[in-house]
Amino acid sequence: MRFVMAFLLATAAVLGQACAASDATGMAAAANGFYAVYATFHPSDGIPSPADRAKYHPFLSPALEALLTDAQVAEARFAKANKGAPPLVEGDLFTSLFEGASSIAVGDCSGDAERGRCTARLEHVDTSAKPVAWNDTVLLVNTPSGWRVDDIAYGGKWAFGNKGRLSELLKQAISFQ
Repeated sequence: MRFVMAFLLATAAVLGQACAASDATGMAAAANGFYAVYATFHPSDGIPSPADRAKYHPFLSPALEALLTDAQVAEARFAKANKGAPPLVEGDLFTSLFEGASSIAVGDCSGDAERGRCTARLEHVDTSAKPVAWNDTVLLVNTPSGWRVDDIAYGGKWAFGNKGRLSELLKQAISFQ
């Protein structure tokens, strides 16, 4: 009986490790897919249009897609009411740096069966300035369609740029009257 119990516990541990490795691979694939789409928009500027969001669709959680859609509607409402005013969201929305990233490397991913996170090493290289490098964190959720980007935690440490999380920035734009 003890042998059977020990065998079952050992098997569960091995299966748990295999699932964790599989989840990390799935998380990394979602983050890399998201950034592959992002790279086609460099420089990224503001809230993506519906056509541009469609390109991100396979990599975004339903919650993040809804926030982006609601923010785009709020921005259109704002633009209509404030002719000539700058948009609610300017610059790169998906990274800490206003100018965005020119190179990205997704690093380690971890989490559980429902939520995960991947570190992303980003760099902006401009011939007229010193390169800037930082880490943002991609927050993921496991949906029925697989791992999807649910939020981004900005990690840049400079005075100007995105702070907090992408979802917070979008909610702020949505609530602007």
